[in-house]
Amino acid sequence: MVNLTRASRELFSRTPDEQFETLAELHQHCLDQKNRAVRIKEPAATFIPTVRDEKLALKIDGRPAYELTDWSFSQLCGFARVAKDTVNRLHPSTAADVLSQTLVFDDEDETEFQALVLDDRVVRALNGGQYKRLWNADLTAMLLEYAVDFTPPQKGFNGATGLYAGEQDLFCFMIDPTGWAEIGGEAFAPGFFVWNSEVGRRSVGLTTFWFQKVCCNHIVWDATEIVEITRRHTGRVRDALTEIRQEISELVARRDQRRDGFARVIAKAMNTTYGQDAEEVQKLLTKAGIGRALAERAIKWAPDYGGFTIWGVVNALTRLTSEARFAGNRVEADQKAASLLQLVAA
Repeated sequence: MVNLTRASRELFSRTPDEQFETLAELHQHCLDQKNRAVRIKEPAATFIPTVRDEKLALKIDGRPAYELTDWSFSQLCGFARVAKDTVNRLHPSTAADVLSQTLVFDDEDETEFQALVLDDRVVRALNGGQYKRLWNADLTAMLLEYAVDFTPPQKGFNGATGLYAGEQDLFCFMIDPTGWAEIGGEAFAPGFFVWNSEVGRRSVGLTTFWFQKVCCNHIVWDATEIVEITRRHTGRVRDALTEIRQEISELVARRDQRRDGFARVIAKAMNTTYGQDAEEVQKLLTKAGIGRALAERAIKWAPDYGGFTIWGVVNALTRLTSEARFAGNRVEADQKAASLLQLVAA
């Protein structure tokens, strides 16, 4: 098992305007971006750096000059093979001259560029002619249809939910909070990360996994059965939608199968006595490797969580271990508590 930190990195790097409360809200944002966008595909030689309102801009095949975002400016510098930091230090007119002289094509060159223009005003992305766009809205629409039981995890320390969309890309972190199932005698729930960029910043992809805990920093603890698929934005990139849909469907099928088995184990644990009295429970917990102090507290709490049944004792232990100061101690104690379920797993 491993700890997954990708969602945590997103949590710490996203600004408030890139954060969304629900998948439906995120989808509406992405759909709005898609509906306001127009793709312009023309010979590369017709893309001319210029100045507009004392800022660097871009003319395309004689159209009025468009503004540039930070990302499309970076892409333009990349095509010209000029360092972005260097161009940034130049006066706009000088920068336009530099880019015009370095972005040179022969008259017979048929190389094409494509620009993604928002509101007929600003270039969001500047890509090569072979780039194939997968819209964020198409991805979120698929999630709304096929990941109906999945929700964002609890909010992070800064209030972020795990759903993000910015100038360059999209990222979603979702879990099924009711999908707990048994794997190897321990309790896990399913979750996934999915990401995309409709401007050429990153690939489209999915990571599915089963996990035991998610903390307020959105670190996924003790993940297992991790599956990842990625696809570049070329050729048949839309096949990624089918692959992601199939993988999520398989995750749901495994969840349903395991959850049914886990439910049977829990039901049996609720009706199976672990010990006849506190003394016997104390001896059994000590034999199972539970420390004396923790065992004594669990015995006191057990009546509130199901009595001296296996479920009552496990539930009490789990509640108490959540108070552990160190994650390593907490995970070790949780594993020992969950191992008691093996007594009724057969």
